[in-house]
Amino acid sequence: MNELDSLVASAQTLFAQSATPAELENAKAQFLGKSGRITELMKGLAALSVEDKKTRGAVINQAKQAIEAALNQRRQDLADAELQAQLKAEALDVTLPGRARANGGLHPVSLTLERIEAIFGSMGFEVADGPEIETDWFNFTALNTPEDHPARSMHDTFYVEGGHLLRTHTSPMQIRHAVQHVKRYRQQIDAGQGMPEIRVIAPGRTYRVDSDATHSPMFHQCEGLWIGENVSFKDLKVVFTDFCRTFFESDDLVLRFRPSFFPFTEPSAEIDIQFASGPLAGRWLEVAGSGQVHPNVVRNMGLDPERFIGFAFGMGPDRLTMLRYGVNDLRLFFDGDIRFLRQFQ
Repeated sequence: MNELDSLVASAQTLFAQSATPAELENAKAQFLGKSGRITELMKGLAALSVEDKKTRGAVINQAKQAIEAALNQRRQDLADAELQAQLKAEALDVTLPGRARANGGLHPVSLTLERIEAIFGSMGFEVADGPEIETDWFNFTALNTPEDHPARSMHDTFYVEGGHLLRTHTSPMQIRHAVQHVKRYRQQIDAGQGMPEIRVIAPGRTYRVDSDATHSPMFHQCEGLWIGENVSFKDLKVVFTDFCRTFFESDDLVLRFRPSFFPFTEPSAEIDIQFASGPLAGRWLEVAGSGQVHPNVVRNMGLDPERFIGFAFGMGPDRLTMLRYGVNDLRLFFDGDIRFLRQFQ
C-alpha cells in the first residue's frame, strides 16, 4: 500500500469512528482542511516539474475524491441514524384506537345567564349590554350614590387610569339603556303622548375587591328595570315570583320581601326564597335586592318622576347557579377544573 492509499484508509477509519457530525467535521479538517494532509500534498506540487505535476496531481486528486466520498457517506449515515432515532422516539402505534375529542359545553354560569335571559325574554324584557370599564357618573352618581358612600372606597372598587373604574354592578347598563330610550322618544314624551315602557335586564361581569368561598373579585350580576307610567311594587312581586318559580322549576317556592336600603331605590327590599323540599327546605335564602326606582335616578334618565315610575332589582347569577346545582364554593366555577365543569355539559 503506497502513501496515498494509506492516507485514504486512515481517513475512512477516522470518519467511521466519528459518532457525531461535530466529530466528523473535526476529522475532515485533518485531511481536507486548510492545513490538512491533502492540502499539504497539493502545495508540494509546486516544486515538481510539469510532467511530474500532472502525474502526481492526478494521483492526489484520486485520493482526495476517495476521502470526500467517504466523508459524504459518513455524513449521510449519521443523518440517517439521527432520523431513525427521532422516528423511534416519536413512533405511533397505528393499531391503537384514536383519541376522541370531547365535545365542549357551556360554563354553568353561562347556562344560568341563558336561562335568565330566556325567562325574562318571555316576559317582554330586552337584554342590555355595556362597557365593563365605566365612568363614575354611570356607576355611582346617576344611581344616586353619594361621594361618601362605602362603595366608592378603594376597599370595594377597582379604579383605573383616567378616572374610570371597573363596574361594581350592572346597573350602569340600565341607565345607559334608559337614557338612549328616552332620547329616542323625547319628542313624543314632551308632547304628553307617553313612550313605550322601559323593560330591560342587564346581565354581565362585575368587579369588587372581595374573595372567599361565596365571593369572587370578578362575579356576575343581572339587574332588571321596568319603567312606565303605571308600574307598581305589585308588578315587581309578580314578575320576580314568576321568575324564581320558573328558574328553580318549583311552583311551591315561597318569596319574602324584607325592608332594606339601597341608594337607587325607595322603598327598597331584599328578596329571600324558601324551598318547600330538598336539602335547603325551610331555610330562607337571600337571592336579590329590589325596590321602586328612586326619583333622582328617574330624573337622571331624563324622565319626570311625577309621571314615570317603576322598579328595579339585582341578583347574582353565580349565587343562583350554586343554589340550582348544589355547589357550596363559588371558587369552583372559576378554577378551570375540567372534571368539575364537565358535570354540567
